[in-house]
Amino acid sequence: MDSNLSLLGIARKAGLLTVGEESVGAAARTKKARAILSASDASERSMRQARGFSEAYGMPYLPLPYTKDELGAVTGRGSPAMLALTDAGIAAKLAARLAVGEPDKYAVAAEALAAKSEKINARRTETLRHKRNIRTGKRR
Repeated sequence: MDSNLSLLGIARKAGLLTVGEESVGAAARTKKARAILSASDASERSMRQARGFSEAYGMPYLPLPYTKDELGAVTGRGSPAMLALTDAGIAAKLAARLAVGEPDKYAVAAEALAAKSEKINARRTETLRHKRNIRTGKRR
């Protein structure tokens, strides 16, 4: 199995992968999705809809080099044409791995997701430090 597919499997088991057009649309509308993915053999309508979600809600669109059957084997669903990753770190890792193989296609998305992931991690660290300072009574 490809390492990218196993990364998607790990995301699914962790609950960080939404599968199907309706759930991907809901995740995009609520701004929980970090990247929208589509299968290589998805219909033109599904690809257009995935691109529309990504453009309308400001998240990268990554057309995957895997078929619906391959994605279905990983996700445990029939044959999903559209997926969404809800974790910026996993989305950045997947985009970086895809950019190694095809840099002209995935490099921009990989850079954007890496920057977003770093920003989220910095915000999380700052929040934890703030909570610890409140607990211990440290003043600035």
